[in-house]
Amino acid sequence: YRSKFGWPFILAVKNATKQTVMMAMAKRVDNDGKAEFVECLRQVHKIAWMRLLDLVEPAPTGFLTCHVLDTANGSPAAGMAIQLTTPSGHVLHFVTNEDGRLSSGPALKGADFEPGVYEWIFQVGDYFAGRATPTAATPFLTAVPIRFGVDNPEDHYHVPLLCSPYSFSTYRGS
Repeated sequence: YRSKFGWPFILAVKNATKQTVMMAMAKRVDNDGKAEFVECLRQVHKIAWMRLLDLVEPAPTGFLTCHVLDTANGSPAAGMAIQLTTPSGHVLHFVTNEDGRLSSGPALKGADFEPGVYEWIFQVGDYFAGRATPTAATPFLTAVPIRFGVDNPEDHYHVPLLCSPYSFSTYRGS
């Protein structure tokens, strides 16, 4: 790498696995010099951001929300049990309201919303059984875990779930 580009391999590795590092190296070694320089600058930006988060207390402006839509019945998923595990290991429990959202508003906000890896677990099997939605004798989906990272605790992170007894989809919403 150094002999090809003239500088060391730069990668923000704080949250990376060995596999992540090896795959990034294998992919990036084929870059041309200009493309690799741009990628190195992106990585330096990530490293600076992670260091800044370690040094500066974020403003308590961020929050976490979710919204569950039942695509099998064409409606919000009212009454679905959801569990949230925070980066510090706290486990919170919620049930969606008639709009498929949390009645309490954001699941976390302010100082309780910290950077790190979170996990929602949506109890889709129980939800569809309670709605008498036709499913297999052994449900294909019982619980849908969604593990995601929060990089900036000053932002709004919205995690929608679109689900049926046989499929689900999610994305970072707004």
